[in-house]
This record gives sequence, C-alpha cells and structure tokens, in this order.
Amino acid sequence: MVQSPKVEVSQRVDVCVCTFRRESVVDLIASLARLELSQGVTFRVIVADNDETPSARERVETALVKHKLAGVYLHAPARNISIARNACLDAATAPLVAFVDDDEIVRPDWLARLLVREADTGAAVVFGRVAAVYPKDAPAWLSRADLHSTQVQFRNGAIDGGYTCNVLMHRDIIGASRFNPDFGRTGGEDTTFFTELQRRGAVMAYAADAVVEEPVTANRSSLKWLTTRSFRSGQTYGLLRLGKGEGRFKVAAVSLAKVAVCIAAVVLAFWSPVRWRKAAVRAHLHAGVLAAAMGKAPLELYGAAHA
Repeated sequence: MVQSPKVEVSQRVDVCVCTFRRESVVDLIASLARLELSQGVTFRVIVADNDETPSARERVETALVKHKLAGVYLHAPARNISIARNACLDAATAPLVAFVDDDEIVRPDWLARLLVREADTGAAVVFGRVAAVYPKDAPAWLSRADLHSTQVQFRNGAIDGGYTCNVLMHRDIIGASRFNPDFGRTGGEDTTFFTELQRRGAVMAYAADAVVEEPVTANRSSLKWLTTRSFRSGQTYGLLRLGKGEGRFKVAAVSLAKVAVCIAAVVLAFWSPVRWRKAAVRAHLHAGVLAAAMGKAPLELYGAAHA
C-alpha cells in the first residue's frame, strides 16, 4: 500500500459529484470512504443529480449512510451539466472544493496528494490525473493508445484550460464564478470555467500522483466515440480562440492546415494501429476548431454520451 502524504494543518473539503443515471456513483462513494487522510482533514460529499426526476436519490443517500460519510444529495435538473456543477458550488461551504466524476474511483491517497500539492505550491487550483482502466477484452490498440486518460496540457509553460474530473480548488478564488449553461449540453463548460479563472490570475498546479481511475465502458471503446469527443473539444477550443479576439479567417486557415497534416499522418502511419488512430483523433480536434470558426453549432453530447 502506498503511504498517503501527511497534511499537518486542519482542512475541510467539499467533494462534489455530478451524476446522471449512473449506478457507478455508488462505487465512487465507496472509494471516497476508503480515503486515507491526516488527522484534522475532513470532507463532505455533495452529489447533484442532473436527471429530470430525482432518480439517484435513493442510491446516493443509501450509499452515504452505508459508508458513514457526511454528505448531501441535491436534485439539479435537467440534462445540463453546468446546472449540476453550479448546484454543487452553491451548496459548498468548505474552504476547499474538489470535483470528481460519477464514473470514477478515487485512490486512497488521492485527496491527500492534492492537498500536499496545494500546500507546496500555494496554488488556487490543483488538477490531478485520470487513469483509464481498460477491460481485458478491449482491442489491443485501445489500451496502447490510452486516449481516455486525462492529464493537464501546458502551453508556453502554463496550464492550458482545465477539467472537473479531478480537481481541487479554493472556494474564495471561485467566488461568484459559475459554469456557463450554454456549454452544459455540448461539454466544454469546464474548459471555459478554468480559462476564466486563469484570466483573473488564479495560480494553477498539477499533481500527477493524485490519481482517480476511470473504467472504460463498452460504448466508449471505439474510435467513433473518441473522434466525436475530440471534435467537440475542438469546437470549444475554437470558440475560446474566437472569444479572445482571433479572426475567424486566421483560426479557420490554421486549423485547416493542421487537419491536412493530421490526415497525412494517418496515411503515413497506417501500418501502426495506434499511431494512425491517434492522428485521426487529432484530425477531428482540429476539424472541430475549423467548424467553430465557420459558425457550426457545437455538438450536444451530454445526456446521450454521458449516460
């Protein structure tokens, strides 16, 4: 067993989870009950149910009682992930707020390592790593490419964007900031949220050893799912670039050139099951940027892909 790092000061954390018709939220709650924390560190679980009806209430409240965890269930309808995320922020009272997804499992030292990184860096936001767990019968290329795992991306030495699948934040830094409901069905609400915090000067850090695991389900074990997600991410990124004042023609021209390069990479690497698929996913990312520059409405993935 890996020894969890110690945090000497008292800390209170609200761990936030948004759920939508996933029974796996019970497994997540069970993993939270196994957290190894220093004396003085306490946490509460906040679960926001984004279904039209409070379908997760019984399973969530039963799991909280079973594992003797302090927690609260919120009904935050419907099918707009920003509404659920904002409900969590509105309910949070602890100085620190963490977010994880309802299909993840946290490792016992997850929160402790986020807290240590926060203490060491003084960062207002600390991202952890999401390690994909592939089924034994998954295609060989899928686990070798590992396109489902998540870690921060850097641009010019600084963290670029962000995500809510593994993050710890100071609540006073968040302030009145909330997730934009306009991105609540398409995804990208987390990217725009953290981009805004960065614009306001929030210091961000990365804790690669603060790991949550995400089992990859059958409906996500395909190139089609990966390319669709990548295309949508590209649309969000393109909208952010346009929002920063970049011209549509410039964004379109650059992304079109990158699509062409990626297509060439697909052809040249077709002998490698991993490399050509990685290039194809990257091509769809730049195609999404191009689509945003041309005014195409973002894909609405939340609800279908999230289920």
